[in-house]
Amino acid sequence: MKKTLPLLALTALLAGAVLSGCASATATGAPGQPEKLELRYQGSANSVSLPELAEDLGYLGPVKLKWVGNTISGPQDIQSAATDQTDFGGAFTGAVVKLVEAGAPVKAVVNYYGSDDKAFLGFYVKDDSPIRTARDLIGKKVGVNTAGANLEAVLDTWLTQQGLSDAEIKQVQLVVIPPVNAEQSLRNGQLDVAALQGILQDHAVATGGVRSLFNDVGAFGPYNGGPYVLRTDFIKKYPETTKLFVSAVARAIEWERTTPRDQVIARFTKIIEGRGRNENTGTLKYWKSVGITHGGLISDKDYTLWEPWLKQQGYIKGDTVDLSKIYTNEFNPYGGTK
Repeated sequence: MKKTLPLLALTALLAGAVLSGCASATATGAPGQPEKLELRYQGSANSVSLPELAEDLGYLGPVKLKWVGNTISGPQDIQSAATDQTDFGGAFTGAVVKLVEAGAPVKAVVNYYGSDDKAFLGFYVKDDSPIRTARDLIGKKVGVNTAGANLEAVLDTWLTQQGLSDAEIKQVQLVVIPPVNAEQSLRNGQLDVAALQGILQDHAVATGGVRSLFNDVGAFGPYNGGPYVLRTDFIKKYPETTKLFVSAVARAIEWERTTPRDQVIARFTKIIEGRGRNENTGTLKYWKSVGITHGGLISDKDYTLWEPWLKQQGYIKGDTVDLSKIYTNEFNPYGGTK
């Protein structure tokens, strides 16, 4: 593994894995009605997640979301779901594989983010940086939100494509930093490269003084980045709530895809201003795309794209991933029965 350098004090990630927790007991509803009427989750500052949008649009019906705090990393978010500290969590597909392969009783049920020509993961340097090629990254500091997730997978896979050896890739130093601090750390010279995405990326580009080294869509084409997971005991105990949750997220994806951009931004602004978390809505103007298509359906390709990297990292025990353990489209109204 590459050396990971701490840059700022981060909230301690959940460690260890008490994986036998059960969902909180609730009264069982009538057939076709959700059995559990409250879902605990972690949000992200200054942004609106698909479940939050779905609730605001009324797609969750009687089910209410209970915010328990914010997360800055997918691996931490799905660990919280696996250990019953939340009811659902979302992360990069590779992080989900790693967690399931480690024995966590979770299953992916619907994709929630991805990369396309409008929304993608980009790696940026300052305009006057001498870094121009993959080889120039040897010995340099690259800021990512967490190690072992989407940004590291994209970086390592691109470096391999560009001809760097495993030994050379290990010399590229990952710096774990909260996403909201990455742009400023790049400008201050604390980082040589900053991995940016979404509205944080668009803000940096609009401000100027940075240029793109590469991005994931340019390297691999459009792809689904990660799913929401539920515990398998949750799915078994609350099948109707599961169906409603997946359906609501899928419908929210379609709403974002088909609604005029200005209306999406206005809705996001209203949601953030209404929840009273002392957030900034200024960056919402940079929103462009949900990044995924067709109701968040999951496919084998979402995982096989990263299989070489997962093997190199030692996250896969055998030669291949048993995808039947990883995901299901059973509850998605937009198709698919796996």
